[in-house]
Amino acid sequence: MKIKKNVAISESGFIFNPTTGDSFSTNPIGLEIIRMLKDDKSKDEIRKSILSKYITDESTFEKDYYDFVMMLQTNQVADDSE
Repeated sequence: MKIKKNVAISESGFIFNPTTGDSFSTNPIGLEIIRMLKDDKSKDEIRKSILSKYITDESTFEKDYYDFVMMLQTNQVADDSE
């Protein structure tokens, strides 16, 4: 999963896709995941980081991560390159 290079992401979680003109906002955990994706972290690295920082279980992470990356792809913010 790669965040497209032309997508702008602010420190507060505001996301702007200049290709489509769409804008979105995300919560702090979503912003953290986007930053890790931009840093070419693998899903496994992201999973380990989130599970070590937050009170959640692996199945909840898997579902939420899947939903989040599908939303990124649907809104043309990211490409599936894994």
